[in-house]
Amino acid sequence: MIRFRRVETQPAGITFPASNTLMDPMTDWTPTRAEGEKILTAFAPRMGRRYANGRNTDHGPGAHQPGGHGAVSVLSPYIRRRLVLESDAVAAALAAHGQEDAEKFVQEVIWRGYFKGWLERRPQVWDSYRTGLEGDFAALDRDRRLRRDVDRAVNGQTGLECFDAWATELVDTGYLHNHARMWFASIWIFTLGLPWRLGADFFYRHLMDGDAASNTLGWRWVAGLHTRGKPYPADAQNITAFTAGRFAPRQSDLAEVTQGLEATEPEGLPTALPLRPITAPQPGRPTALLITDEDCRVEDFDLAALDIRAASTLAASHLRSPLPVSDLVLRFEAGALADAALRSGFTATPMRADDPGSLAKWAANAGATQIATPYVTRGPLRDWLDQAAPSLAKAGIAFCEWRRDWDAAIWPHATAGFFKVRQNIPRILEQALPA
Repeated sequence: MIRFRRVETQPAGITFPASNTLMDPMTDWTPTRAEGEKILTAFAPRMGRRYANGRNTDHGPGAHQPGGHGAVSVLSPYIRRRLVLESDAVAAALAAHGQEDAEKFVQEVIWRGYFKGWLERRPQVWDSYRTGLEGDFAALDRDRRLRRDVDRAVNGQTGLECFDAWATELVDTGYLHNHARMWFASIWIFTLGLPWRLGADFFYRHLMDGDAASNTLGWRWVAGLHTRGKPYPADAQNITAFTAGRFAPRQSDLAEVTQGLEATEPEGLPTALPLRPITAPQPGRPTALLITDEDCRVEDFDLAALDIRAASTLAASHLRSPLPVSDLVLRFEAGALADAALRSGFTATPMRADDPGSLAKWAANAGATQIATPYVTRGPLRDWLDQAAPSLAKAGIAFCEWRRDWDAAIWPHATAGFFKVRQNIPRILEQALPA
C-alpha cells in the first residue's frame, strides 16, 4: 500500500501558478449531467467525417468561439466524471453517422476505457508513479537549477512560444487540446529535460478532465515507456501544420528524439494482473450511499433495492497531488457532486477525503453495514479507500461497488497495446451498448 505524503507547502524556492478566473466558456461551464448532455447533443452532428478530418488541429482556447476548439467535443470533463456516459457518446455518434464515418470518434472514446483497464491490470505502474513523484519533489528541494527550470516551464516563461502558450492555457482554462498535450509533454521531457512525473503532476493538478490512468499513461506513452522504444517527438512542421499556423517553431528549437526513457525501467513492463474482484451491494442490507466524482450517475444503479440509511458526497480532487490543485478542478468537482446528489433523490452530506478512518465512522453512525458506490479505479481516491479498508473491516462494514458494462466489456482486452482493443471494438460495442 502506498501512503503518499501530502505536502501543504510547495517545494522551497519554486512558485507554481495559481489559476485565475477568466470569463471563458471553458472556465464557466455548468458541471451537471444536463449541461453535459446538451453539449453532447450539440456536437453529435460533428462526430463523423468532420471530426475525423479536423480533430488533430489545435485552434486554441475557447470551446464555443469561432476558431476555437470546435473540432473536438470538449466533453472530457463530463465523461471523466460520467456526467455523460461513454456509451451514450458512442451511441450518439453511431446513430448520427453510422459505424464507418463514426469510427474515429468511437476509437477515441474507447481509448479512455483502454487506459483505465490497462492501469487496473498493472497497479504497480501507478504505485511507481506516486513513489517516483515523491522522489522528484525531493530533488526539487535539493536542486536549485531544477527548481528554476520547472518554475519557468509551469509559468510559461521558457521562451518557446507554443509551449509557453499551452502552459498558460492549461492554468487559465483547465483544458488543452489532445495534440497540444502530446507536444507539451514531449517538449517537457526531451527539449527541456525535465522529470516526466513533474509534468504529469502539473497536468493532473490543472486539467478539468484529469484522470489518473489517461494522464499517467499518456505521459508514459510520450516518454516511450508505454509503447516501449517508441517515444513521441515534438516536430516543428507538425506543430505549425496542426495549429493552423498559430505557432511556427524552428526544428532547431526542439530536441531530436532518438530514444525514450526506457533506461529508467530496464526490467520492462510488469505482467498484467487479473482484474480486482469486487463485492456487489446486497439488496435489503443497511446501506450508506457514497457518491464520488469517479462516477456521478448513481441513479443508473438499482438504489430502490437497497436500504439506504445515509448518503454522502466525497470530495477527493485535492488528493491528485501533494501541491495545491487548481480551483477550476475543485469547483467542477463540487458542482458535479452536488448535481449527482440532487439526482440521486437522497439528501447527501458533503465529506472530504482527509482522515481515512472517517469513512467507517460515517457509515457506522448511520447504522449501515455496507457502503455502496460505483467502481473506483486506480488512482488517488483508490489509494485513500485502501487506507480506509482496515477501519471498515474492524467496524464490520463491507465496501461494495457497481462495475459498469462499458468497463466490463473493454478491460479484459486491455492487456497490451491498443491494437488488441481496436480489433475487438465490434464485440465491445455489442456487449456494452444497450440493445
